[in-house]
Amino acid sequence: MKTVLITGASSGIGKATAFEYAKNNYNLILVARRKELLDKIKTNIEKEYNVSVKIIVKDLATLSAGDELFYEINNQNILVDVLINNAGFGVYGDLYKSDLEKLEAMLILNIITLTKLTQHFAFIMANDESGHIINIASTAAFQPVPKLAAYAASKSYVMNFSDAIAHELKEYNVNVLTISPGATQSEFGKTAGFGEDADFFNKMPNSEDLAKFIYKSMINNKTNAIHGFKNKIMAFSNRFAPRKMTTYIAALMMK
Repeated sequence: MKTVLITGASSGIGKATAFEYAKNNYNLILVARRKELLDKIKTNIEKEYNVSVKIIVKDLATLSAGDELFYEINNQNILVDVLINNAGFGVYGDLYKSDLEKLEAMLILNIITLTKLTQHFAFIMANDESGHIINIASTAAFQPVPKLAAYAASKSYVMNFSDAIAHELKEYNVNVLTISPGATQSEFGKTAGFGEDADFFNKMPNSEDLAKFIYKSMINNKTNAIHGFKNKIMAFSNRFAPRKMTTYIAALMMK
């Protein structure tokens, strides 16, 4: 039985993806900060599916977290067949007003931890000539986004980084997939600081639909997958519009 490692697995997209992979007979390694939520997910999954669930409680928004997580798993001789770098968050508001420590933690989590985990597990997978790496980007990656400037830029990094790694690893039979969801029902809005406007996310596609999309995209060996028809149209149209225009439109949407 194969094993999937999912970061940010305590709620939202990560939680839904855990259930989706369990349904498809994957053992799970679930990583997040909130132990009580991970324990509940572990209990529910093992009750419903004939798979094993290992939980690791860790704050991944530190410079050493990616290394520590990899060595903890590797030292236990656990083979990870699928790595899903899902953990991430945004900081909403004008950059000059933003909390610098929160911004730094976001960039470490969204970029550095993701890069380290990708590098570590890519080395193992390339030597085994087998494996999948799935990095969760965002439709915010396709244009500058005022009020989410650093978050959108971090997701542009995820997308471009993942495309490059996909090319490097193709000859070793390791598939790298970038998933770009739009707004999704999750804790993103609350964590980012949207305030009362966070209720907007409750009207968006749910995490369960996105989890199914992630699994289907993986088994079809896709390299890039944008969730939702409207999001695909938007991403495509951005290629032809001036950057000032796409930035202006994104600013209007953030209002």
